[in-house]
Amino acid sequence: MSVALRVIPCLDVDAGRVVKGVRFEGLRDAGDPVELARRYDAEGADEITFLDVSASSDGRATTLETVTAAAEQVFVPLTVGGGVRSVADVEALLRAGADKVGVNTAAIARPELITDIARRFGAQVVVVSVDARRCPAGTPTESGFEVTTHGGRRGTGLDAVAWAAEAADRGAGEILLNSIDADGTTAGFDVEMLTAVRDVVDVPLVASGGAGRVEDFVVAAATGVDAVLAASVFHFGTLSVGEVKDALRAAGHVVR
Repeated sequence: MSVALRVIPCLDVDAGRVVKGVRFEGLRDAGDPVELARRYDAEGADEITFLDVSASSDGRATTLETVTAAAEQVFVPLTVGGGVRSVADVEALLRAGADKVGVNTAAIARPELITDIARRFGAQVVVVSVDARRCPAGTPTESGFEVTTHGGRRGTGLDAVAWAAEAADRGAGEILLNSIDADGTTAGFDVEMLTAVRDVVDVPLVASGGAGRVEDFVVAAATGVDAVLAASVFHFGTLSVGEVKDALRAAGHVVR
């Protein structure tokens, strides 16, 4: 039996509000995170992801109160990331109601953090978020994609495809691959990047960045990803979770 393709709304949270911009800039207020989470739960979302978009750059921990409030009102799994630096941070988020925890900047600085979390809580808890962009001039990588940190504002010189493979080897239970170039543009997912990472990782892969039309989700799904994630199109009413699932189903994909 085929595993159902998941549809995941993403809530980028800054100072207690959901925001959305283009490539993490020009942020617009999109509403209250708990209210939106409740709406997406009712619409049939398979999971909900919370990302504190300024936690790493501002040196703050993810707001536990928001996670707790959402966990009390929704019945789908919650993935929470942003500012996670230690096993203790993960434990606090799990106690607050998160089902999975995303790590990014801290894992790049100390890759063994991935293994530490997986050993303590199980690989299924660890989501390694990879914010990647096409290499700018002067920073070539073998795949042509570079890992960034701090909301795409800092290049690392790391090859994004190789890093995704290493993260899986170190114990990540899932890779959330976000195209910084496509993020918020509604111009479509970066299919080339998704395909390159799909070829080297066996763990579940989540496509993120660029969704604008139902067709974009279908194209991303054809790369073999396990989940499709979006923000703007859901927050501002362009598409509903149900419309995306209908399109995926019509294209022959198994959805819940």
